[in-house]
Amino acid sequence: MSIGQSSFRRILLSRLLLVSVPVLLMGVYVTYRKARSAFLETARQNLTESAIRKADNIDQSIQFLQANLITAGESLVLKQGTLAEKEAFLQQFRVRLPNQINCVELIDIKTKEPLLNRACEPEIIKVLPLERWTEKRTSSAGNIENVLVRSLPRQLLTKSPHNNRQLELVFAVPIYDNQGQLQSSLILQTSLLYREKVLPGSLSGYPVVISENGIILAHPYFDRIGSHISEEADAERLNLIIINAVRGQQRFLHLFSFEKYGKELVAGYSSLPSPVTGESSQKWIVLAISPLSQALAALKQIWEAIFYLISGLLLAYLVAIILITRDLARPLEKLRDYALNIQKIPSQNITPQNFNIREINQLASALEEMLERLRLWGEEIVKSWQEAENANQLKNQFLANTSHELRTPLNGIIGSIRCVMDGFCNSEQEEKEYLQQADNAAVHLLEIIDDILSIAKIEAGKLSVNPEPVDLHQIINEVINLQTASLQRKHLKFNLLFCPEIPIVYADTTKLKQVILNVISNSIKFTDTGTISLITRLENTQAIITIIDTGIGIDPQQQSKLFRPFVMIDGSTTRKFSGTGLGLAISKNFMKMMGGDITISSQGQGLGTTVEIILPLVGERKLDSTLEENSSLPILPSLKS
Repeated sequence: MSIGQSSFRRILLSRLLLVSVPVLLMGVYVTYRKARSAFLETARQNLTESAIRKADNIDQSIQFLQANLITAGESLVLKQGTLAEKEAFLQQFRVRLPNQINCVELIDIKTKEPLLNRACEPEIIKVLPLERWTEKRTSSAGNIENVLVRSLPRQLLTKSPHNNRQLELVFAVPIYDNQGQLQSSLILQTSLLYREKVLPGSLSGYPVVISENGIILAHPYFDRIGSHISEEADAERLNLIIINAVRGQQRFLHLFSFEKYGKELVAGYSSLPSPVTGESSQKWIVLAISPLSQALAALKQIWEAIFYLISGLLLAYLVAIILITRDLARPLEKLRDYALNIQKIPSQNITPQNFNIREINQLASALEEMLERLRLWGEEIVKSWQEAENANQLKNQFLANTSHELRTPLNGIIGSIRCVMDGFCNSEQEEKEYLQQADNAAVHLLEIIDDILSIAKIEAGKLSVNPEPVDLHQIINEVINLQTASLQRKHLKFNLLFCPEIPIVYADTTKLKQVILNVISNSIKFTDTGTISLITRLENTQAIITIIDTGIGIDPQQQSKLFRPFVMIDGSTTRKFSGTGLGLAISKNFMKMMGGDITISSQGQGLGTTVEIILPLVGERKLDSTLEENSSLPILPSLKS
C-alpha cells in the first residue's frame, strides 16, 4: 500500500463518523439547551408566581391580624372584665389566631407595665409609638388606623440556628373604656414567615422581604437582616428589582452575589403596601429566590437520561455505521480482489454480481463488459497477428510466384531472341516462329505487369471505370472467341445458354470483358477434363452470369480467401497452374466499381466451381465511376509501400 493512502472502508467509516457524530452531538446539545431554556422559563414563571403568592399571604395575614386585634380591642372583657377574665380571653384569642403568635400582652397605657403576667420583652413596647393614640376616642370603633404596626429591629430578634421565624412584626391596638378614655393597649408579636429549605426541583423558592428604602426585612441568613442592599454585591440588580416592583411589575431577575459562595440565583418578585405605621405610601418587595442549580435540578435527571441515551445511540450508531461501511465497501473489495486475481483472459472466475447497490452492480457489469472487450481485442490482436504472419507468408509466396511468372516469359523472350540473333534458325519461317514466341511471352509479361499496376491503382483509389450501356451477350461472345483455342487444346466442352430477356446492362466494356475473360480463363486453367457452362439469367433488376466448371473445385474453408490480393489456395496449385493471385481480387474491385458483384462457390475439392457475375440493368442503379480508397479490398501492408 502506498504511503498516504487508505482503504475505501476506512475512509468511508471516518467520513461517516466525522459527519454523523458531530451532527448527533449537536442535536443532543440543541435539545439539551432547549430543555434547559424550557425548565428555566418554567422556574422563572413559578418563582414569580410564588413571590406573588407570598406577598398576598403576607398582606392577608396582616389584614387578618389587624381585624382580629380591632375586634379584641372592642370586647367588653378587655374593657370591664376582671384580670382573670382578661387572661382567659387572651389565651383563647391566641389559640384562635392561625399565625405563629410569639406573645400577646395587655399593658397599662400610663405605666407601660403589663396588667397580667409578662409575656413579651419590655423592649418590644418601646418600639411602638403609643403616643399616636389620643386620650379621648375621636374616631369610630373599629378604625384600622388605630392599629400600630412595627417590624422588630435586628437587635431584638432572636439569633438562633433553631429559630426559623422571619419577618417578625409587633401589633398594638388601643382599648378605650365605656367613657371613651384610653386605659390600656393590647400588644401582639407574630412571625409572618418562616425559614424554608429549598429542596432540589422546588420552584417555590425561599422568601426575602425588602422595604422600599432598601432595608432587608427578611432573609434566610440572620446577618443580612436589617442591612441595606447597597452593602450587597448585587446592589444594582436589587435596586432594579425594587424600582420595577414599586412600579407594579411582577417579573424575575437573576442574582449572582446575593447568597454565599456566589451562587447564581433566580428571583421572582412582587410587592405589597407597607403595613408599618407611618409608611403607608411605601411598599414592601417580596422575593421568591431559588438557586439556579436547584431550579434546574430536574434537568440533571434529563441530562442523565440524555447521557445514557446518547451513549446508547453512539454505540448503536457506531455499529450501524460499521455495518453500512461493510455493506458499501465489501462489494468494491470483491471487485478489487476479482480484478487483482485475474491472471488471464478469459478467466475461470465469475465476476461478482447481484449486489444490493445498483451502481456497484453497474460497475460489475461494466467490468465484465470491459473484460469481454479485452478478450475480444485480444482475440482480434491474435487474429491480426496470425493474419500478418499469413500475409508475410503470402508476400513471400507472391514474390516467389511473381518472380517465377516474370522470369518465365522473360526467359522465353531472351531465349527466342538469342536463337534468332545467334543464327540457330534454319529458315525465315523458323525465325518468325521464335519471334512469335517472344511476342507472346512479352504480351503475357505485359498482362502480369498490368495486373500489378491495376491492383496498385485500386489500392491508391486512382483506378476508374467508364460505365455505359453495353450488350452483355456480345461481350460474352467476344470473350469466348478469345478462349476457343484454349478450350480446344484441352478438349473441354463449353455450353452456352443465353437468356433472351436480358436487356442492355450498364458497365465498362473493357473492365467487364476483363472480368469475364479472367473467370473463363481460370475455369479452363483449373479444369483438365469435363465441361464449362456459361448461363445468363434475369433476376429482379440484375443480370447474372453463371460460369460452372467441373474442375478441381475449392475447399469451402479456403473460399473466403480467394478475393484477397496475392492469395492462392496453396503453393502447389500455384506452381502447377501458374498465376499471381491478382485476377479475382481485381475482378472483385471492377465489379464493385460498376455497381455489381462477383461470388464463388464450390462443394469441395474435385467437385467443380460456380462463379456468378452480377450486373445492374440500365437505369436501375446509379454507379460510382471512381473507386474510393476505402472501398477496395485489403492489400497486404508490406506490399503497399
